[in-house]
Amino acid sequence: MAKITLSNLRHSYYPNPTKPEDYALKSLDLSWEDGGAYALLGPSGCGKSTLLNIISGLLVPSQGKILFDDKDVTHLKPAERNIAQVFQFPVIYDTMSVFDNLAFPLRNRQVDEAIVKERVETIAAMLEVTDMLGTKAAGLSPDNKQKISMGRGLVRDDINVVMFDEPLTVIDPHLKWKLRSKLKELHQELKATMIYVTHDQTEALTFADQVVVMQDGEVVQIGTPVELFERPTHTFVGHFIGSPGMNILPCEVSNGAALLHGKAIELEGTIEQGQGKRHEIGVRPEHVTLSKNSTGKDSELEAVVRKVSDVGRHNVVEAMIGETAISAITDDHTPNQGESIHLEFDPQKTRLYRDGWIATTQAGA
Repeated sequence: MAKITLSNLRHSYYPNPTKPEDYALKSLDLSWEDGGAYALLGPSGCGKSTLLNIISGLLVPSQGKILFDDKDVTHLKPAERNIAQVFQFPVIYDTMSVFDNLAFPLRNRQVDEAIVKERVETIAAMLEVTDMLGTKAAGLSPDNKQKISMGRGLVRDDINVVMFDEPLTVIDPHLKWKLRSKLKELHQELKATMIYVTHDQTEALTFADQVVVMQDGEVVQIGTPVELFERPTHTFVGHFIGSPGMNILPCEVSNGAALLHGKAIELEGTIEQGQGKRHEIGVRPEHVTLSKNSTGKDSELEAVVRKVSDVGRHNVVEAMIGETAISAITDDHTPNQGESIHLEFDPQKTRLYRDGWIATTQAGA
């Protein structure tokens, strides 16, 4: 396996890019440690597939370098990089048996048959498909076909990185959690460097130790699933991760205070100095409490319930303060539509964002 370093990387599909919007992938510096589990997370068109293709060698970047263990592989062909890829649709040979499918990458490199048998049986046991080794791949269910496709990527022991490009897209929802769990087990067992590309936050957060969140060709935050949820450094991360996403509330800043509909909102720390065109308060619905009766606190906000959604584990209440919508999660004391309520934000989880980027310091930091 390998440590992967991306140095001053940029890519444009235009022959002569002149402005930032000409770049599908903007300036990027990033390192992935040997043996780690990583995810590239973002919506369609954010640049994650472009980045994956650059790492795999299918694209040569317009600028910058790709290093595998400090070796420059920027201009090496995919076959010279010792990588394995698993795609959205299972890449297997229907006319071959499961055993022969798993063995194919090794036999193609003329590996001794005794080693082929050992590796295939080891991977088959990990994937829990040992009893299918003699079965023709054409008769497998979609999830088992994708298991075999994963196994083909994992069977070699000389690969630098295994890359998964939205591998669960065509899998039925009730089977996805099984494959996600299996993939996590495989990583823990093999200690292989794995990069998982997806637009699905659940897949990214349950698989990866570190998640790279992308938007419009830029990396907006890198962190653990907990870090991304607890303290998004950009409003896009707060909105994209979580269900429902973080409340992004337009506000004004005056004399070092954030004002929401004229009321000063207590934040996690002090507001950093700086100029900006747009200020917003960010607070997750989990950190908004509601009550039907006033507590008399200065931090309290009056709102009117617009909608209540029962999602099983809890209720999501959407309330309005003037024209501003705020979501809150509650397990009890659910109000009725049209009812007046009182909201409070957890100050330790409430932040100011300036032009999308966090602009408050953590207390004690």
